[in-house]
Amino acid sequence: MISAVEHPAVEESARYLERVHGFAVDVVPVDSCGRVTGEALAAALRPETALVSIMYANNEVGTLQPIAELAALARAQGIPFHTDAVQAAGWLPLDTAALGVDALSISGHKLGAPKGNGALFVRGRVRLEPVIHGGGQERGRRSGTENVAGAVALATALTLAQTTQGDRAAHVAALRDDFIRAVQAGVPGAVLTGHPSERLPSVASFCFPGTSGESVLLELERQGVICSSGSACAAGSDEPSPVLRAMGITAETAQTAVRFSFDSTITAAELQEAAAAVRTAVGSVQALGAP
Repeated sequence: MISAVEHPAVEESARYLERVHGFAVDVVPVDSCGRVTGEALAAALRPETALVSIMYANNEVGTLQPIAELAALARAQGIPFHTDAVQAAGWLPLDTAALGVDALSISGHKLGAPKGNGALFVRGRVRLEPVIHGGGQERGRRSGTENVAGAVALATALTLAQTTQGDRAAHVAALRDDFIRAVQAGVPGAVLTGHPSERLPSVASFCFPGTSGESVLLELERQGVICSSGSACAAGSDEPSPVLRAMGITAETAQTAVRFSFDSTITAAELQEAAAAVRTAVGSVQALGAP
């Protein structure tokens, strides 16, 4: 079982199990903010449900899921619960006991560690079938010579992120909120997507009805602002975002989406400049489409 807004890393894995091994994949709907409610999950759980996987934080709109609540519902029925915490790592607590999850995955490149490494937490009682068989490394869970340098780099990145996580997240969240207000003031028709408060500190995403998201991106790039029209993993696709569509946003409006993401070094001045650039870019695109 997955949510309607999962990253392709999870969704496509579930579809593989469906296509090749005959599993049934149930998809839990989300509300207009992109959240899975406890009621929605409880209604979807079945006695034969083998696994629930719901992401901690959405990579497109930044919405945070109530993981502890959702995991508790699955645990009450003896169903293992996994969360994709790739976007959350470095910004949110990863206390697996507090979250109540049986498995949690992260990726090193989101924390400043080298690309190509990551970590999977698995509670001891959970049985795994290895994807890679061979020499039995990592207690038989993933065979192959371990990437020691990558593991050390990831551990160091996690340690550094945890040291300043609370203050850094609060600081960037405040800057994000100022940016959102500036964009909404400069572009009255801008639609903030995702939950208004339960969202990643590092993500602000909008739809600008009456424009083309790709055209706005090009105008912003000319002004030195680099952003995206949705998930970085969907770059080059001209299809409306499945995440936005799952949230009830029309295909036409979803095509106007623009996503901004920030790191911990962002400054208030940079975001104010970016907000001014958004106002100019959207105005230019709208003017081109005017009769």
